[in-house]
Amino acid sequence: MTKSTRSQARSVARLAAVQALYQQQMEKTALTRLLDEFHQHRLSTAIEDIEFADAEVDFFDDIVRGVDARREEIDVLLTGRLAQGWTIARLDKTMLQILRAGTYELIARADVPKASAISEYVDVAKAFFDDREAKFVNGILDAVATEKGR
Repeated sequence: MTKSTRSQARSVARLAAVQALYQQQMEKTALTRLLDEFHQHRLSTAIEDIEFADAEVDFFDDIVRGVDARREEIDVLLTGRLAQGWTIARLDKTMLQILRAGTYELIARADVPKASAISEYVDVAKAFFDDREAKFVNGILDAVATEKGR
C-alpha cells in the first residue's frame, strides 16, 4: 500500500469510526454487532456504481474499540478543555464523536503525528459542520494534545 493510499484509507476509517460511534451512542448497538455491520456493509462499498475508497479496517477497529474502552478517560479530558459551563452532554452528538475519536488517537496512537491526527479530525468535522465548528475541533484537540505532552 502506498503512503497516499494508506493515508486515504485511514481518512476513510476515521470518518467511518465517527459514524459508528454515533450509531453506537444513538442506538446502543453492541460493539461486536456494530463492528460486524460496518465490516460487512460500510467500509468498502460502491453506491450507485460509484466506488469509494476502502477503509483501513484494523485502524477503524482500533479507533472504535479504543473509544469504547476508554470513553470515561476521554470524556474527562474533553470536559477539562470545554469552556466553563459547557459539558459533554451539551455538545452536538456528532461533534462529540469527532472529539472522542480524535482524543483517542492523540492519547493512544503514538504512531500518528499530532498534527496529522488533528488535521484529519478537522477534515471530518468539515464533512458535517461549518468552519466555525472545524476550528472548535482544532482548538479542543490541540489543547488535549498539549495537555498530554504530544
